[in-house]
Amino acid sequence: MGPRDEMDEFEIEMETLVSPSMSTKAHNSEIPHCRPLPSAAQSWTFWIIVERFCRSIRIVIFTAKINILLPFGPAAIILHYLTRNHGLVFFFSLIGITPLAERLGYATEQLAAFTGPTVGGLLNATFGNATEMIIAIYALKNGMIRVVQQSLLGSILSNMLLVLGCAFLAGGIVHCKKDQVFNKAAAGVNSSLLLMAVMGLMFPAVLHFTHSEVHYGKSEVSLSRFSSCIMLVAYASYLVFQLKSHRNLYTPLDNEDGHNEANSDEEEAPEIGQWESISWLAVLTIWISVLSEYLVDAIQGASESLNLPVAFISVILLPIVGNAAEHASAIMFAIKDKLDISLGVAIGSSTQISMFVIPFSVVVGWIMGRGMDLNFQLFETATLFITVLVVAFMLQDGTANYLKGLMLILSYLIVAASFFVHVDPAASDD
Repeated sequence: MGPRDEMDEFEIEMETLVSPSMSTKAHNSEIPHCRPLPSAAQSWTFWIIVERFCRSIRIVIFTAKINILLPFGPAAIILHYLTRNHGLVFFFSLIGITPLAERLGYATEQLAAFTGPTVGGLLNATFGNATEMIIAIYALKNGMIRVVQQSLLGSILSNMLLVLGCAFLAGGIVHCKKDQVFNKAAAGVNSSLLLMAVMGLMFPAVLHFTHSEVHYGKSEVSLSRFSSCIMLVAYASYLVFQLKSHRNLYTPLDNEDGHNEANSDEEEAPEIGQWESISWLAVLTIWISVLSEYLVDAIQGASESLNLPVAFISVILLPIVGNAAEHASAIMFAIKDKLDISLGVAIGSSTQISMFVIPFSVVVGWIMGRGMDLNFQLFETATLFITVLVVAFMLQDGTANYLKGLMLILSYLIVAASFFVHVDPAASDD
């Protein structure tokens, strides 16, 4: 074999290594299967991996301005062991989790580019709620049932009023000459599921406050566990409905005629690969888990040192951090006039929390031996019921504008002020 043949064979091996998806059937007769790669090819492979690793870190860590807040996370851990100042630990943990939640949403969006829009929306909602789920599990482990209930309730209120309101407001200002439209059939399905969730939360509370339980203190827990199992079945049915039987119902309106499909493909080209996205999801989830433990441990002390009610911290402050990813995504898509995606992020996330995360927390509490139930107390349940009604009425015509967004944001301010002056009955007269 001459020098030229050896050079050709080496080039073939390099092409196969760099692009493993390319077919090598045409070269099977020329390349022995057991022959080891030349040292130059192995070195080239190593530098390709290093280059992709450095590029991934640069894109995920150094391109987002919000990542300037990342040092607050390690600082919270250091303060926990050095000062025991719960107010500072809570504040630093809260700030440190914010960029992690936003980057978690970014990694999910990158992964969604490989899975398709429907599965991508589901992934976005699922990993967007990962922060709330992690905080809820740690709080449940510590026996802080009211913190779990109020933080999950706050996530629903924040998504439906603040996140959706900001999306409507931003999209309405950018596209002020016309009303933005979305698929009202899909929005109607989500509104129905939210009303079912309200029903699941309302009956244990009514049973408790009317003193009509067969076994006081036990009947509402039993009813909550039964209702949670029913809600999980309903959510599983909803997934089948969304992903299998009625996929056409969730087709965005701007894609029905196909005129935006080419532009959409260009805009949504992923910046990092599929396995890189999965790796970043794992790393970010682990880091959020670590910080969530310090955050939950500092809640009670922060409430006393900052003179803030635990209800206000749980319902308002924690969900704002947990919903950072949804907030950024919903506003970005609304500005791009992709309101169906914004609605899927905000309302879809609320639906997932109410129909999956809350029942799942009840089942996990059941396994842990904790008395987690669906009795969110009368004030919280009434707040959720009114919020679902307000949002359902605003979505029924299938249009959005800046006035609707402003109304939702102002409604959230009323809710926030109400929880600031609200005294948790579990801490007073129960």
